[in-house]
Amino acid sequence: MTRVTSPAALAAVLAAVAAAGIVAGGILEVGFPGTPSLWVFIAVCLVAPTVGWLIAARRPDNVYGWLLLAAADCLGLGAFGAGLLLSDPTLGGPLAVVATVLSSLFPVFYGLSWIFVPLFFPDGRLPSRRWRAGAWIAAVAITVHWAGILLSADAVYEPIFSRGNPIGLRGTPGLLVALAGAAGQAVTFLVALTVLGSLVLRWWRADAAGRRVLRWMIAGLTGTLGGFLLITLFGPDDYGLGLGLGLFASVAALPIVIVTTVFRHQLLDIKVGIRGHRIFLVFDLRPTVDELLTELGPALETEPVEQLGRLAGAVQAGLETRWAAVELADGTRVVAGEEDGEAAFTVPAGLGRIVCGPKVVGRLTSEDRRVLGALAVPVGLAIQSVGLAARLVNAQEAERRRIERNIHDGVQQQLVALIAGLELARATGGDARTLTLLREEARQTLTDLRELAAGIHPSVLSQGGLVEAVEERCSRLPVATTVTAEPGLRARRFPDEIEGALYFTVSESIANALKHARASRIEVRLTQAEGRLQAVVSDDGRGFDPVTADRGGLGALADRMNALGGGLRLTSAPGEGTVVRAWVPA
Repeated sequence: MTRVTSPAALAAVLAAVAAAGIVAGGILEVGFPGTPSLWVFIAVCLVAPTVGWLIAARRPDNVYGWLLLAAADCLGLGAFGAGLLLSDPTLGGPLAVVATVLSSLFPVFYGLSWIFVPLFFPDGRLPSRRWRAGAWIAAVAITVHWAGILLSADAVYEPIFSRGNPIGLRGTPGLLVALAGAAGQAVTFLVALTVLGSLVLRWWRADAAGRRVLRWMIAGLTGTLGGFLLITLFGPDDYGLGLGLGLFASVAALPIVIVTTVFRHQLLDIKVGIRGHRIFLVFDLRPTVDELLTELGPALETEPVEQLGRLAGAVQAGLETRWAAVELADGTRVVAGEEDGEAAFTVPAGLGRIVCGPKVVGRLTSEDRRVLGALAVPVGLAIQSVGLAARLVNAQEAERRRIERNIHDGVQQQLVALIAGLELARATGGDARTLTLLREEARQTLTDLRELAAGIHPSVLSQGGLVEAVEERCSRLPVATTVTAEPGLRARRFPDEIEGALYFTVSESIANALKHARASRIEVRLTQAEGRLQAVVSDDGRGFDPVTADRGGLGALADRMNALGGGLRLTSAPGEGTVVRAWVPA
């Protein structure tokens, strides 16, 4: 059975190998317990594997973490091989071969540090597609340089292994590989200078925030290349100040830059801060998608409008952008952060969309897009919730105004006229005819008041249930109407909100069929199956195109159904009648 190693475990192993090699190589070279300067040097060298492990473990798709680990492993294994050779000048046999191979990895470390670490800075991507060819040239040059060192007849490093290279080639082959190695080193250094020039050009074109970050890498790469020049100038036999500075700069410059940019600019998804009253470091990588969704749980339980604000803030924090906004289809816009730049990325979210500004540092990566795609789901639900709440509020307000208008224009005017008639009858000693007319007016007012109350919540619905209320509503229609209900449904009662929602959906559908469809036949079916209570209203009217036509009051009723966990579907076509299906869980 094959076991699959997780990215976090692999990153931990690579970091451990690099750290062990760096420490062991230093101790083997100078002896235990070593010198203070050695431990300072070791501490600086351990920065690269530590940062690489933090990034690769939590962001395995970010190449920068693996790149730092690769460079750190080449440094650690090279240091261990050199330490073995220096600790025993008489070392021979297979162990000498292994030590020689390991010590030959220093050129690979330098090549990665000179070219790929600064080239992929700060977001783990090449600056542009044009650099793909340059990256391949650099990879080939580094490989040729390493092979030339490994197979050259001379010592890998003469002060380290003075007796020569145990696996080196002799004669013409040895000369050829030595020349190839020198050419590879020259090309590697030239590409590194090109990368330095590219960093300067990117700095020149960047905004203020980008310049603050890029200047550190420019300084680090300059220090690394300068350290190599010092090593070349003073030579490996000179263990004076010049060689010491060269070694320190060539190995420590870039780790120092990485730590500085993390502290000052929170790069590579690592934040270092101080918490509480005690001073200590906190490494807090950007939350994962699962962590973001877990943190958003309480936010989705708040009021709909507040949800949008919290979700916009989560997008901004999760992607580390300057600003983020959640937009609704009606133009409503909630922004987190200060909107001071153009939108860098937009993704649909339900009935709206998420808009992100530029990142604080670097560009949006594939991981950022994956996070944004995952956040689009809860954002879309929140947008739908806000739209549903707004439509329900508008529907309630429209219904309130309708009732107010009906009372004002109908029953209220009738009562005013009735009161005026009674006052007149009292003043004139009204005759029997006048009193009869007033009595009829009072009866008509009572009838109109009952019909108005039925429009709010008919009493037959409260007393007899859904089936009886629908039958009573359809009994007075001027067209042939059929109401069918499943056996046993008549005697069943459901919660008021469910019966009310279905009753008013049936009433509105019937009203639309009479007013707009010119139907001559209407059929209403009430069923309950598979946990659903369903009402279907069909007519033989002229029909319409549901895509372009206004659904009138059915839109608010659809929102009411959705709020209850159900739904409403309308099927129609010109000349083919209309079918309205509404259902709720029951």
